[in-house]
Amino acid sequence: MSLAPRAVLVHRVSEYEELLARHGTHGQAAFFLASRGRTVDGVRERHLRAQRALAEVAAAVPARWRQARVERADLDRFLFGPEDVVVVVGQDGLVANAAKYLDGQPVIGIDTDPGRNPGVLVRHRAADAARLLPAAVAHRAAFDALTMVEAVTDDAQRLVALNEIYLGSPGHRTARYRLSPAGAPADRADDRAEAQASSGVLVGTGTGATGWLRSLWQQHGSCLPLPGAAEARLIWFVREAWPSPATGTSLVEGVLAGGGRLHLTVESDRLVAFGDGMESDALELTWGQSVRLGIAGSSLRLLC
Repeated sequence: MSLAPRAVLVHRVSEYEELLARHGTHGQAAFFLASRGRTVDGVRERHLRAQRALAEVAAAVPARWRQARVERADLDRFLFGPEDVVVVVGQDGLVANAAKYLDGQPVIGIDTDPGRNPGVLVRHRAADAARLLPAAVAHRAAFDALTMVEAVTDDAQRLVALNEIYLGSPGHRTARYRLSPAGAPADRADDRAEAQASSGVLVGTGTGATGWLRSLWQQHGSCLPLPGAAEARLIWFVREAWPSPATGTSLVEGVLAGGGRLHLTVESDRLVAFGDGMESDALELTWGQSVRLGIAGSSLRLLC
């Protein structure tokens, strides 16, 4: 007997809940913000809107379905199943946070604060859930297959992300490494390998091109065309590369398409690679380790 579908509702702790956890009561939180010329009313209202949206989505799950909830901080410990329909209730960034833990499950993004969120990934309202959930299971809903980026180390550790992967120092220290583009399909580094000292390397997708990646693109004054969200192309930038007798700055941006990979060999005591701002779920890299970054084999199925 096959399992009934399961709706997995992904949410995160609100700013209001964080204030209560820190200050204990609503009154103390209100006093704290008032002493800084702020009011708690707007924060509480956003919290209530998110709670109402979460309750409305939960009520829309068909009666015969199973249901589960997972908070953002617990995503790395939650086991998603192939029969799941993932409903992200919150901001655009929360979809990206969940994406790295999925393997082809359909995703519905529910915007809890229309007008405040860009709505790039949370494209729907809570009232749409009753229609979208059955459609996702019956394969009647249109979806976008959003390109993802992956990092694979020489000891077979793997990290995927929807927006971007950052590789650099875990603090504010300089990252030292050797960087080289690699060609497809042999995936062998070419003769342009360069030792670099920088603030790190960012490799991102078309979805990421609406955020941090676009910021670097603008700072570089880059002429490279930004990829589309469903386009099988990545773009990469080096942050603040430093020229010296031992390090260069000739390889600071590029495009990865098809089987192309960016190859990086660590020349620092410790570097990290993490995706979509999830620093708590990072790959640890030590001196001499290498990592290849390119298009992931899986994509995010986001309902239109």
